[in-house]
Amino acid sequence: MTTTTVSDVHRGAPEGTPLLDATDLYAGYLPGVDILNGCNLVLHPGELVGIIGPNGAGKSTLLKALFGLVPIRQGSVVLGGDEITNQRADKLVRRGVGFVPQTNNVFPSLTIEENLRMGIFQDPKRFAERFEFVTDIFPALGERRRQRAGSLSGGERQMVAMARALMMDPSVLLLDEPSAGLSPVRQDEAFLRTRKINKAGVSIVIVEQNARRCLQICDRAYVLDQGRNAYSGPGRELMNDPKVIELYLGTLAADVEAAAHDDTQG
Repeated sequence: MTTTTVSDVHRGAPEGTPLLDATDLYAGYLPGVDILNGCNLVLHPGELVGIIGPNGAGKSTLLKALFGLVPIRQGSVVLGGDEITNQRADKLVRRGVGFVPQTNNVFPSLTIEENLRMGIFQDPKRFAERFEFVTDIFPALGERRRQRAGSLSGGERQMVAMARALMMDPSVLLLDEPSAGLSPVRQDEAFLRTRKINKAGVSIVIVEQNARRCLQICDRAYVLDQGRNAYSGPGRELMNDPKVIELYLGTLAADVEAAAHDDTQG
């Protein structure tokens, strides 16, 4: 496989109009210093799309740019046919975009229920309805609704953060490394929760350092390198692509070789 061109930058994407369409994004934190250098992404209704790549590739910056937290200097972001480039985060929440940051993603002094109420403060009359929805996905949150978020484990806090982002009934959920800092077991739970949310009808863009697990669960993925699209395609196809393994998935190459060896011995 070769580096993507304009014609195949969204390789494997479904036909039809995307729900979210980011085109030729240039963005960065400091004036004149771009982290994204012509980045592209589309998300179709019902999709789970992964973003992987080396450290410093611009993965988290892309999510923050989509959510209005990093200024986009060039390019456009379209949601449901409407331009949303550089709109404020609170307006994007109203328009159906949810964002779960990697860190500092709960209010530790508040209870689980109070955190969820913060997630729907723009439409408080829907609290009961949305609380029922999120506790169906995360039953433990309903059972422990009076517990302070600051007393929760990292994996439990991640649950609260995801649930809070779902309270406004988003059509698009942006997840920034939901497995970061978790034990292997808790990482698996985070990926299973992500897939469950997707199957409940929420289209998701997930940034992950755990590239192998990300590619296992996502429909499609983009590999970023230096703020640009390097590769794209169906998740499992990328996971087995020798070039992607060699350049971007690190120790996955050894895992694949070991699995191949086991197969020949079996």
